[in-house]
Amino acid sequence: MDPRDVLKRPIITEKATMLMEQGKYVFEVDRNANKTQIKQAVEQIFNVKVTKVNTMRQAGKLRRQGRTQGRTREIKKAIVTLAEGQSIPIFEGL
Repeated sequence: MDPRDVLKRPIITEKATMLMEQGKYVFEVDRNANKTQIKQAVEQIFNVKVTKVNTMRQAGKLRRQGRTQGRTREIKKAIVTLAEGQSIPIFEGL
């Protein structure tokens, strides 16, 4: 799997920006990607050293519009911890 297929997009929320101060970055990743693939993808794309990867699956929520009901999509998130003193420059200044 190509590293750019593993990482879909960064997640920028209030909680995620607080984690950035601790050297942790949050990404939406492919649902079939494992921790090793996520670690390799971040290291190859951003040229940083990853020390830890935590993953979680977020189930889709039930949504209604009139009589029609459906679900939002299910996503998988990864919280990537970088080595001490390293950062990802595109996130700086957020």
